[in-house]
Amino acid sequence: MTKRLLFLIAFLPSILLAQHTIKGTFTPADEFKFAILYKVTPTTSLYVNNAEIDSIGNFQFKLDTTVTKGMYRIVYALPQDEYNFDLIYNAKEDIELTFNLDEGVKYIASQENKLLGAYTESLQTVSKNINAYYASDKQSKKEFRKAFDVLSETQNEFEKASEGMLASHFIKASKPYIPTEMEDAQTFSKNLKANYFNNIDFSDATLQSSSFLIETVLNYVFTFTNPTDENLGYKNNVDAVITAIGDNTTIKEIITEVLFNQFADGKKEAVANHIADTYLLPIAKAKKDNTLIEKLTVYKNTSVGERASNFTLEITKDKKVTLTKLYDYKEAAQYVVVFWSSTCSHCLEELPKLHAYTKTLEAGKLKVIAVALENDIYRWKDKTYDFPEFVHVYGEGKWDNSIGNAYGVSATPTYFILDADKKILEKPDDFTALEAFYKDHPIVLEKEEMESED
Repeated sequence: MTKRLLFLIAFLPSILLAQHTIKGTFTPADEFKFAILYKVTPTTSLYVNNAEIDSIGNFQFKLDTTVTKGMYRIVYALPQDEYNFDLIYNAKEDIELTFNLDEGVKYIASQENKLLGAYTESLQTVSKNINAYYASDKQSKKEFRKAFDVLSETQNEFEKASEGMLASHFIKASKPYIPTEMEDAQTFSKNLKANYFNNIDFSDATLQSSSFLIETVLNYVFTFTNPTDENLGYKNNVDAVITAIGDNTTIKEIITEVLFNQFADGKKEAVANHIADTYLLPIAKAKKDNTLIEKLTVYKNTSVGERASNFTLEITKDKKVTLTKLYDYKEAAQYVVVFWSSTCSHCLEELPKLHAYTKTLEAGKLKVIAVALENDIYRWKDKTYDFPEFVHVYGEGKWDNSIGNAYGVSATPTYFILDADKKILEKPDDFTALEAFYKDHPIVLEKEEMESED
């Protein structure tokens, strides 16, 4: 009896630890090296396990009883926020899947995930049929009702099939607008937008723990555009999103920051600053998040149309050095402020091109102010002799330099084109873009303007 008891005690841990698995195959296999599993909560991602992807693309996670039901994310490359996909784990079943870079994820085993995948595919098929109906010349009440009856039946069937499952959160939240009376395309589109968020509960922790809410919001903002005033359309869409989110503080902050980053990365500065000023900055101030406050402030201060941040210049003329401020420096019709480094190979490729370009222009048209973010003043000084036409500024401290920080510089080279009053005209990505800008917007001196008027 004692031996049997000891055997059971020894065997018990293996029973507790061996619960379920998540396994699958990545193709093409040589594109993948690892997979990392996280449990996703509304505010963070918790590391669970990692697995190697073998030579034929196979991987496996073994899940013990400490891995509870919820939303999980598999990361398969870097950066993690770009290369990942979400899945449902209900702690009742094994999961098997395939993943392809072109086709995405498909589930071989897992009732939850297969059902949600089937729902998504079915909805896409029905939506194509509805679009085909509106594109057809033969629109009738019968055909209209037929198309939307299929949509209604599809939704109802999947809601019923998913009762009691985590998948039901997504299926119910995805319920589309279904008109009760015949509508033309314009009316349907208008009502589709007006009812877009009707079935989404932004306080639902399951939805918050996935990419669903973010993807749904982005789809709304970038689908219902205004063809006559794009920026106004985007601003109105963002306002509608924030209204729909309501008092759900956590998800409002996350989605607002995502929207800001989307428009900032897309160089839609007017929209990004609207989001920052109206929503994100008040959130940051309430939280006393100084890092975010500084990020938003610098972004606005370096937007096109804003006056560039002032800083000190050392001007050498006839072997005499004088100090002046950028705002007081009046030597050209326009200026290029370029941030570079003597240790940046890309800078050392581009700056000679910029230097040669300035020499082709008429005197007084353009002046380059080269701010070097450095740690070695001697190396920098040696390099400055290669660019005698530039005004050189030593940015001590490299990435911890006050000038670079004020301009939000995170990489070199970084360019700012300024007008005579030091307002920002453009922020080209590289020298090629700078040259293209001036091809489309040639610099005109005052005397040339007067001559053209005569």
